[in-house]
Order: sequence, then C-alpha cells, then structure tokens
Amino acid sequence: MQQQKGTISIHTENIFPIIKKFLYSDHEIFLRELVSNAVDATQKIKRLSSLGQAAGELGELKVSVSFDKEAKTITISDRGIGMTAEEIQKYINQIAFSGATEFMEKFKEAKDANEIIGRFGLGFYSAFMVADKVEINTLSYQPGAEPARWICDGSTEYEITEGDRTDRGTEVILHINSESEEFLDKHKLEEILNKYGKFLPVPIEFMTKTESVEDGEDEEGKPRYKTVELPNIINNTTPIWTKTPSDLKDEDYLNFYKELYPFSEEPLFWIHLNVDYPFNLTGVLYFPKVKNEMDLQRNKIKLFSRQVFITDEVKDIVPEFLMLLHGVIDSPDIPLNVSRSFLQADSNVKKINSYITRKVADKLAELFKKDRKAYEEKWNDIGLFVKYGMISEEKFFEKGKEFALLTNTKGEFFTFDEYKEKVAPVQTDKEGTAVYLYSVDAAKQDAFIQSANNRGYDVLVMNSPIDNHFIHNLELKLEKTSLKRVDADVMDKLIEKDESRSHVLSEEESKQVKEIFEKAIGKPEMQVHIEALSPDELPVTVTMEEWMRRMKDMAKMGGGMGFYGNLPDSYKVAINGNHKLVNRILQADGEAAKLEIAKQAYDLALLSQGMLTGADLTAFVNRSVNMIG
Repeated sequence: MQQQKGTISIHTENIFPIIKKFLYSDHEIFLRELVSNAVDATQKIKRLSSLGQAAGELGELKVSVSFDKEAKTITISDRGIGMTAEEIQKYINQIAFSGATEFMEKFKEAKDANEIIGRFGLGFYSAFMVADKVEINTLSYQPGAEPARWICDGSTEYEITEGDRTDRGTEVILHINSESEEFLDKHKLEEILNKYGKFLPVPIEFMTKTESVEDGEDEEGKPRYKTVELPNIINNTTPIWTKTPSDLKDEDYLNFYKELYPFSEEPLFWIHLNVDYPFNLTGVLYFPKVKNEMDLQRNKIKLFSRQVFITDEVKDIVPEFLMLLHGVIDSPDIPLNVSRSFLQADSNVKKINSYITRKVADKLAELFKKDRKAYEEKWNDIGLFVKYGMISEEKFFEKGKEFALLTNTKGEFFTFDEYKEKVAPVQTDKEGTAVYLYSVDAAKQDAFIQSANNRGYDVLVMNSPIDNHFIHNLELKLEKTSLKRVDADVMDKLIEKDESRSHVLSEEESKQVKEIFEKAIGKPEMQVHIEALSPDELPVTVTMEEWMRRMKDMAKMGGGMGFYGNLPDSYKVAINGNHKLVNRILQADGEAAKLEIAKQAYDLALLSQGMLTGADLTAFVNRSVNMIG
C-alpha cells in the first residue's frame, strides 16, 4: 500500500478545538460512541454472513475494551466488517456535513454534546475529546483486502499507511491527553461501560475478572478451589425487552426489575411494549408501589436505541403522568445522539407518546376486568397514576372512566357509573345536580361524616396529593355533578332540597343571638349566620366555603391560584336556631353568662375542625373545668 497523507475535508483549522470545547461536559460519551461503532461493525458482519455475502467462519464475535495506564492508551477492538483504506477515506476523513461554514453557523445553536454529534455525524470524532492522537488499525472482510492504519494527532492532518492486522475487524487506539487521565482507571471505565453498554447486543469484554473455580478434590474428598482469570463480560446481550412475552415468566420480569433497580420493592405489575409499525419500539414498563410524595427522581425510565443507553430524561417520549413508572424503552427510530430539540419536534416521538398512553390504559382496563378484587387492593398505589393521567390527558380520561375508582369512608370502591347510580337518588339537589360529598381527613371530619350518614348520604375519601385537581376535573367532565367537602357548610346547605325548615326563634331573638356570638367570637372574618337546622345537628358549625377552600388548597400546591392563596381566611359560623343550647343562652342570667356559653359552643366547633390551638385551646380547657366543677 502506498503511504498517503492528507487533510480532513472540513476546510477549517478550528474543528477540533470546537469539539473539545463543546463536548467537554459530556466527554464520557466518547466510549459510548466508539463501542457502538464496534457493535454496529460486528452486527454487519453477522448480517452479511447470514446473507452469504461474507466468506469463511465468523469465529468469536465480541468487542474488547482495554487500557494501559503506563502507555496512556485506551483500545476498543472488534471482529466486525473492518475497513479498506478507501473506506477510511470515505467514512473517517469526509465528515458528514457540507463544509466548515455550515458547521460554524450551526454549532452556535447546539444545546449539548449529543446535538452536535448527532447533527454533524461526529460520533467517531468524540475520541478527540480525550485523546491527543487516535490510531485506527483495520482489515476489511472483503477477499484480498489489505490492512490499513490511520493516524491523526487532533489537527486536521492525517496519515494512512499499511497496517499489520492479520484478522478481520478494527482496533481504535486512543492516546489519552493529560486532562483526561481520569479515564485511565478500571473502575471509571467499567462504570461508563455499565451505564451505556449494559445491554448491548454483542458481548463487551473489559479486561479480566478473578473467579474461584473448583479444581478436583483434596485428600479428604472435599472440593478444592483455585483462582483463575476469566474474560470480564460486562453486558447482558438479550435483555427481556428483546424477547417475546410468551417466552417469559413473571420471575423473569421481577429479576430484570431487580437488575435495573436493586434497592426497590417489587413492582405491582408491568407492561411489555412491542410494536413495529408505524414506528419500532420495544420495552417493559413497571408500575412501582408509589408513595404519596411522588418520588420521580430515584428510579427513572431508561431510554435505549438498539440496546445502547441514551438517557433517563424521557419527558417528551413518555407522557408526563407516566414519568412515575419505571423500566426501559428501546426505539431505533430515536437516534443514539438524541437532543432535546429533536425529541420535541420528531413526529415518531409524538406517536410513541400516544402509543404508550394507550397501552397503559389497555393494561389497566384488562387488570380491572380480569380480577377486580386484586385491582381494588392495588388502587392505593395505582390511583395516583390514573388520576394524574385523567387530569393531564384527554384521551386517557375517556379510557380511564372504565377503570378509575372512587372510594368512600367505609372502604368501598365504585366506578364513576356505579357511584352515580348509588348516590343520585338521595344526593341530588333541587337544581337536579348530583352532589358528591368528600372528606380529606375522615378522622378529623368524623362529626360531619356522621351528620351526612345520618341523612343517608355517602362520603368519598379524597386525600391524595392531586385530589384537588382531580375533583375540579371531575366537575368539568361529569354531567350535572358537583363535589363538596363534607365540612364546607351545614348539611342542609351542601345538598339543598325543596323542603324548607324554619327555626323557632323570633326575629328579635335571632338578632340577639347573632350579636351575642359576634361579641363572644370578636373576629370579623368569622361571619355569623342563624340557620334553621335539625335539633339533632350541632349547635355551632364553623365552615369555609367550598370554592374558597379549594382555591386556597390549589394555591398551596402551586396551581396558579396565588391570588386566592393571599386572600385572608373567611369562615361561616352557622348557629343552629333549633338547638336547645341557643335557648339556654337566651335564658342565661346576665351578659357574661350568655357570652361564656356562646364562646364555649364556638370553641367546640373550632375543636371539631382542628382549628382550636395555643392560648385559645388552653382557655377552652380551663373554662370547661370551671363549668363542670
């Protein structure tokens, strides 16, 4: 072979400083790029052999990664298709863009290393992030091909000479620069290989590992062991998402989950994704046991492209409400060098997003129909996913109506249709609207729940972190349905009927009772009303209107309701005009006695709402002792 020298056809001296500068923050991806190239070359020779286009035995096919700390080199070698000198010229020297001018214009807009590499075909050149000099030693599979060696020192000049490789494949040797010597470390390299190459489809050998193996028996017949050096294969070449679901058992899915997330509880169930039209996608998504704090950070969904790990930032591919799931998604339609701007714009990504939403909905519907009792037992864990999905995705709401559950204070479960059927006959107001009562804390709101139950009303439990938004969503979607917190008003006002009740107080007595309570309370934000309620209801009830409480709760969660969050609290104090205590107040001897009874009744109402604290609670206790003493 005639020695060749030349200049890489990019027409600028600035290309390598640009690569080093812009890719520096992601410089570990050089190993991903070079190992991926080696895997591609290996898969190509397998394909050509299967088509009868590559003669001879393939032999052992693997990719080897090694390093030499003293020589300051990292070597990636394969037994793939190899290259001729002409192919080196074509694929290595002529970078895949039209010229330096275009590059210099476009790189300015690139957001990250992946975008630069992906847009300009610079995968191989990522080697120069960590190397002063790069060598390629290669021999093509083609009959009669000559070995070739390519050397470049990080300038735009290169040299191609005859190589000395005797077997098919390619070896890339990186001469590591002084700033990147951290990569001349076994643990560091193994960590990167595990991150990006744990499931590559070709065995990746990284140095050797020491293992103890049986070596005959000793004089007493006990097994004897010896220590041996074995090839260290870092990857599982056939992860479960590459297999057919019918070939897998539950145990396989659970073992794979442990492999991905060693410190997590077992998942509730999983969905095996497999589609080849109109895009290619495989994967397994697991429903974990979700705690209410909605921990999205620790165990993320991992995105792969042809079994190469890309990222665990999958926001645009997976619908936001399913970011709570765990598992893997693999799609060759998403390029290895993916960028955020690509994900946001790509039509396949949007189709994948819709497909995953549909598959999750179908799986939940199937579980519900197949074994409702088991589904109900899991509802505490999966309810958060379902509600979040119904709030954020219109199509998911439509499907979710079939398997979303409402739970009441007695621990019973209902679909939307079942609950409407249960409560509509009793809990429809005079306007024809079905009123669903709910509690956020059954223990604290027990008095209100009992009051509702005494009238034959049912009370739902709505205490998850997103129930405020879910309640609002239900009112928008369900026809002629309103949701009211069980302590948002006196029961007669929560579900107003045609029948009207009057209280026994005269107009003068009502005015007198109102003035007594206003004076005893002494707070303008507590608005006193005399109500005509059943004698069995509490004498005093303190409530905040449903809309005001809801807006304030949403403001606390950052729901864009900041204005309401800043409004002063305003409460309604309902005095039951038909309760015997009101008559006792009117008949008490002297203003001080009247005020003391009124204050005690008001404090009891606060106590039932968990609103009596500090000095007011102490005063109430002392007053109670005096009254019964």
